[in-house]
Amino acid sequence: MARDLYEVLGVQPQASEADIKKAYRRLAMEHHPDRNNGDKASEERFKELTEAYEVLRDPQQRAQYDRFGMAGVGGGGGPGGFGFAHVDLAEALNIFMRDFGGFGGFDAIFGGGGRQRRTRRRGQDVRASVRLSLADVAHGTKRTLKLRSLDRCDGCEGSGAKPGTATKPCPTCRGTGEVRHASQSLFGQFVSVSPCPTCRAEGTVLSEPCPDCGGDGRVRKEREVELDVPAGVDTNNYITLRGQGVAGPRNGPAGDLIVEFDVEEDPRFQRRGSDLVYDLQLSFSQAALGGDVTIPTPFGDETISVEPGAQSGTVLTLRGKGLPNISDGSRGTLYVRIQVWTPTKLTPELHDLFERLSTIEGEPPKEGGGLGHKIWEKMKEAFGT
Repeated sequence: MARDLYEVLGVQPQASEADIKKAYRRLAMEHHPDRNNGDKASEERFKELTEAYEVLRDPQQRAQYDRFGMAGVGGGGGPGGFGFAHVDLAEALNIFMRDFGGFGGFDAIFGGGGRQRRTRRRGQDVRASVRLSLADVAHGTKRTLKLRSLDRCDGCEGSGAKPGTATKPCPTCRGTGEVRHASQSLFGQFVSVSPCPTCRAEGTVLSEPCPDCGGDGRVRKEREVELDVPAGVDTNNYITLRGQGVAGPRNGPAGDLIVEFDVEEDPRFQRRGSDLVYDLQLSFSQAALGGDVTIPTPFGDETISVEPGAQSGTVLTLRGKGLPNISDGSRGTLYVRIQVWTPTKLTPELHDLFERLSTIEGEPPKEGGGLGHKIWEKMKEAFGT
């Protein structure tokens, strides 16, 4: 989807959740396949509207989209969302039914009469959390999630009916999945449409329920789900796996599996998005003489050169040695911040050496004029702090 999502729904970026829902309902009804005799252009428009609505109706995905565009909701592996995926017609119809169908009946929405519309109940979404190390974030990783939830019954293949038997039309709604109630008012007859309470809008009832699942079409099982974790994720980012949640009753569509990430803090680094800060401790002699020093990075140790006379607070920049940027795959920057270490306990020999050094070393720079101070100020500006 290349178009702006707000433009797709015809709303402004500051539109409220109610405005977004109202705009989607109006346009989706206009382009719904049932109202356009299967016209392909209307079908594509209906799917496009539904994709935009799925992102903008969710506050977290909408915030990521506002900040990063489609990269923020998975259109490039963006930060935060990963939940975006192009929907097919069946899924688009299910989304529309989820939020607007089955509560007043399609006949009430579209003004139709006499057509049957049965609703298959959707399974629940499942949330899971995955803990990751900084190494996992740097390289990406795989995880196997073990879930114990309701899954399709093998005995009846999810139908809920005892093998060898079949379902029959609901006697209450006569297979339509909905019931109508007529009442008189000063303005004439008023007809309300609601889901059938007997069959729960499915339109059918069981002759004999399956003995394994009791007619629900689901039994509790343990299963494994393979998860690919992209490089660069952060705490509270999540991935939505469509159809990997709880199975719907009697072959209804399954819910989604929403996997949230919890990234452990690495005591060596401070993380700022894809950038990292590492504090390099140097002794007086190391700072004064300079030389090669080995430091850690998310991708292994790296040797850097410290210039003689390095000041505490000086920042060395290693581009491409930070974490991957989830929006475009580029790597961030590793900032090496020099901290000159002052010993707290001196041996007699060190005490004599420092006394002799104090008689020959020059005066320190005036307050605020040191090189480290200037570089640290630039670093704070880069981070916006």
